[in-house]
Amino acid sequence: MIQIHFFQNPSGELLGFEISGHSGTAEAGNDIVCAAVSSAAYMAANTVTDVLTADAEVAVRDGEMSLRIGQKDAALCRSLLKGLKLHLIALEEQYPDHINVSYTEV
Repeated sequence: MIQIHFFQNPSGELLGFEISGHSGTAEAGNDIVCAAVSSAAYMAANTVTDVLTADAEVAVRDGEMSLRIGQKDAALCRSLLKGLKLHLIALEEQYPDHINVSYTEV
């Protein structure tokens, strides 16, 4: 199962995410659910770091990705992270046995 944790401050503003796991809907390399999640996550991370040039930490490992945005750039990245959240929630609704979205206060 793909686990997606969004980081948010006490007021609910999104400050990043951590994604780990595999959906298990197909063999590695042929899994459209993993591909959809990965593509959205990479687009968001690249936009934050290379387009918005926000202060952010990105880490990528096999089957894992995390993005943490500094509090000072939260407003700059707000719309992008909300869009990513909506997209991943829609995927969770389509594949409830393969994706889980949750929230962690930081």
